[in-house]
Amino acid sequence: MARGRFIALEGIDGSGTTSQRGALAAELRARGHAVVETCEPSSGSIGRLARASLAQHATPLDRGALALLFAADRLHHVQVEIEPALRAGSVVLTDRYLLSSWAYQSLDCDAAWVRTINARAPWPDLTLLVEVPAAEAMRRVAARHGEAGPAMEIFETTPQQERLAAAYRAFGDDPTLAGVVRVDGDRAMEVVTADLVAACERIGL
Repeated sequence: MARGRFIALEGIDGSGTTSQRGALAAELRARGHAVVETCEPSSGSIGRLARASLAQHATPLDRGALALLFAADRLHHVQVEIEPALRAGSVVLTDRYLLSSWAYQSLDCDAAWVRTINARAPWPDLTLLVEVPAAEAMRRVAARHGEAGPAMEIFETTPQQERLAAAYRAFGDDPTLAGVVRVDGDRAMEVVTADLVAACERIGL
């Protein structure tokens, strides 16, 4: 059986990666592909701890320790979920992956160290970078949380989202990073999805 394809959707909070993962998965399934949808932090024990540590009301965790949690969760995620699905021939779509650690954890930790602790994570076949202005992203985040929604997370402030957007743009412009495709996410959802599908078609899906 041919090995599947590994695709990561990346972007700042509110960029729409979760919604677009679902829409892209539906399009790929309609074309006959077996698709596994996943995310980071993962649903495993390490991922749940990492997710809980992101809440603004949580006991503050040293940012170096948080970076290590994400790296550990990623290796476990690859081992127990991503690699088995790829060996089975499925397309794996993950909402956040390696570039998220490079961007988010490098806000407070040495960027070279963040890359080092994630060096064992395999590079995706395709990284879809959904770009949205920080102000629009934060408007979406505020609407998502609302009064009854989940608590805000520690990175969900406009200044930090602006820094993260700049970091992601730099990744998208880096010619040494293979398979990174920048997509304008500040458009109608179906238009963005069409661009994501087109990027998948270019790698043979």
